Amino acid sequence: MPKPEASSPTPRASAASGVQAPVLIVIAGPAGSGKSTLCDRLVDEVADFRRVVTTTTRAPRAGEAHGVHYHFFTPAEFDAKIAAGEFLEWAWVHGQRRYGTLAASVLEPLARGQSLVLSVDVQGVESFRRAAAAHPVLRRSMSTVFIVVDHERLFARMRARGKDDEAEIARRMATAEAELREAPKFDFIIESRTRDEDFAELLKIVAQARARAVG
Repeated sequence: MPKPEASSPTPRASAASGVQAPVLIVIAGPAGSGKSTLCDRLVDEVADFRRVVTTTTRAPRAGEAHGVHYHFFTPAEFDAKIAAGEFLEWAWVHGQRRYGTLAASVLEPLARGQSLVLSVDVQGVESFRRAAAAHPVLRRSMSTVFIVVDHERLFARMRARGKDDEAEIARRMATAEAELREAPKFDFIIESRTRDEDFAELLKIVAQARARAVG
């Protein structure tokens, strides 16, 4: 796949110009940590942000639409895109389903100056770090954020969502324990409290990420 940065360099910004550099905010955290809510709110309240639509082989939940919440692919369709080298990252999640991010969904918008936010699991973030070594756009633009939630609060949030049965909640809690061990590798950490406090912290992180991208 052609690399967008080869023909369309990422717009660079400077303090003197007053133009903001595009940034990619990659948010990870356990299920129930509020990462999707933070992504949606950032897009709603900060004008130059757009959410990256990622891909999955799981079935859509009630109210979810293809191309809006996820790109929903069959396993065969997912395999074809892997073979074509179209993914920036992909991984098995919970040993049952695959999730991934198409390169075109990230590199092309950044090259046009579009700031992006997405939520992925910790495996996906590690893949993004590796991809950044090959893509100057990512190296310049990407900042990673991990949301830490204490055990009791996380368990309560998962049950309150009403999306998963007890077996799935237990599986997700086990995954959360493993994910937490990866937190020190992230550029920024949000210690989750209320939704408003978490979003205020994210806005501070965005400001720091923009400063890093300019530098």
